[in-house]
Amino acid sequence: MTKFQGAKTGTKAVWAGEKDYLVHGATQVPVIPSVAFGYDDMEEWYEVAIGNKKGHIYGRNTNPTVQAFEDKVKILESANAATSFSTGMAAVSNTLYTFLKPGDRVVTIKDTYGGTNKIFTEFLPRQEVEITFCETGNLKQIEAEVAKGCQILYLETPTNPTVKITDIQAAAKAGKEVGALVVVDNTFATPVNQNPLDLGADLVIHSATKFLGGHADALGGVVVGNNEQLVEAIYHYREINGATMDPWAAYLLLRGMKTLDLRVKRQAENAQKLAEYLQTVDGVESVFYPGLPTHPNHDVAKAQMRGFGGMLSFAVAGGVETVRDLLPKLQFANRAANLGAVETTVGPARTTSHVECTPEERAAMGIPEGLIRVSCGIEDAEDILADFKQAFSAVELAKA
Repeated sequence: MTKFQGAKTGTKAVWAGEKDYLVHGATQVPVIPSVAFGYDDMEEWYEVAIGNKKGHIYGRNTNPTVQAFEDKVKILESANAATSFSTGMAAVSNTLYTFLKPGDRVVTIKDTYGGTNKIFTEFLPRQEVEITFCETGNLKQIEAEVAKGCQILYLETPTNPTVKITDIQAAAKAGKEVGALVVVDNTFATPVNQNPLDLGADLVIHSATKFLGGHADALGGVVVGNNEQLVEAIYHYREINGATMDPWAAYLLLRGMKTLDLRVKRQAENAQKLAEYLQTVDGVESVFYPGLPTHPNHDVAKAQMRGFGGMLSFAVAGGVETVRDLLPKLQFANRAANLGAVETTVGPARTTSHVECTPEERAAMGIPEGLIRVSCGIEDAEDILADFKQAFSAVELAKA
């Protein structure tokens, strides 16, 4: 970590976590697909197996390529420890199940990602874990509920898909006062725009599939923290339950992260311009982007983020019918359930972030059926704007 003290994010993204894993003069971390790692010295094998000495014994536990990925994210988030997973949802679920037991209480927000929301509404209640949902961004309500006592305060900011913002520092302070573990999903912001550990969080989660990888070709998740014992506990749960990251995925994610800083800054610039344009379009009922002064938590976002990210969403008049008409007319956008890639990606919440939820559940979370989520890519902003303009024009002509 000392080597990168004072280094900027772009430099860390390129160089961090790799040198210890380079072999034979290679300048890139190799893919090591070996399931097992052999030892001639029985005592050395034992010392590695029980964790007294660095090394690898079995791929479900650790792997050199995967460890290089973990080290890079750890340095980007200014953390002391990291552990990885096969998917982002594995990172979320393993973290929660590591620390929660029957009778515990979680305070969270209403606007978490659909899969996370299902854990809170369906799976944890089966284990007799109490879940309390607060209005996202309502700091007073969050503080009041946390003050009643909880084991975990779980935040996601910005949220998926309505990009709502929660004051991490203030919420984390409330959590610390009652001894709660403060967990923040930082997928949308990325380490380029936000470092929740610096704001008081205990653990930070990423779906590495998204912005970290950036090319929509590798699944993965990761959890980082400054308390090594907390991260070790999550690692132990994962090594036994088996949601291990594949070394090929780790290699692709490592390669993708080299351009993380460049990509995220370009995506944020494009998102800002697209959000400003969408505010001028007849038939767009609302635009959700923290970079807009009209965003209800714009000031909080300015205070805790270094950029507003590449994600936005907007709601159209006419609901689902307009969505069905509009999206196929976009020429430079993938209609898919993914985000954070170099290509612009669009889709309604009903088939992307909250496909697991019923229309009633989405409505309760403030997600209209006419909501369209946009993950801005790295295309030229002029082309993205022109594409949306021609799509809206074609929809208007079709309805005339």
